[in-house]
Amino acid sequence: MISHETIEKNLGLLIVLTVLLVSVGGLVQIVPLFFQTSTTTAVAGLKPYTALQLSGRDIYIREGCVGCHSQMIRPFRAETERYGHYSVAGEFVYDRPFLWGSKRTGPDLHRVGGRYSDTWHVAHLLNPRDVVPESIMPAYPWLDRPLQDAAIQSKMRTLNFVGHGYSEQEIAAAPAELEGKTEMDAVVAYLQALGIHAPKN
Repeated sequence: MISHETIEKNLGLLIVLTVLLVSVGGLVQIVPLFFQTSTTTAVAGLKPYTALQLSGRDIYIREGCVGCHSQMIRPFRAETERYGHYSVAGEFVYDRPFLWGSKRTGPDLHRVGGRYSDTWHVAHLLNPRDVVPESIMPAYPWLDRPLQDAAIQSKMRTLNFVGHGYSEQEIAAAPAELEGKTEMDAVVAYLQALGIHAPKN
């Protein structure tokens, strides 16, 4: 049996044993999650993002919105009373990458879908203080420009590799869905899709 002192004095052995321990621990914790249907099955009614919502999600990421807004409601009373049902794994099946976030300079957005009208969201993005006077969120007037997403079909095909299930008809129709839309339209479409399939209490 190797003594603790021997392991601490032998750097190579320490590295090998550390990597082995972390690998086994990681496998024991992570691999079972792939076989739990609660983490891999979508909640009722959840569908992959439409082409417009997918483009909006990319703009949301580009503009750094996740730096101030989380998309994960924790199972605490203070959170569920303010935002609604706590988030469950089946709601994030089509989110790649996850945008859970951890900082809330602004409110959590996981249940914002359907809470406000499209007009409200547009006004809020153009100048947040017009609708929330105490807001410290910056304005995003440049989103009112034509949406250009030449890679939308490639993105949808790529997402099919991880199980999104877009049909060839949906992929073929994607450019037409984006035609004549603005970046603002796309972001609002994405926001309106957030949390609308929340589990019922």
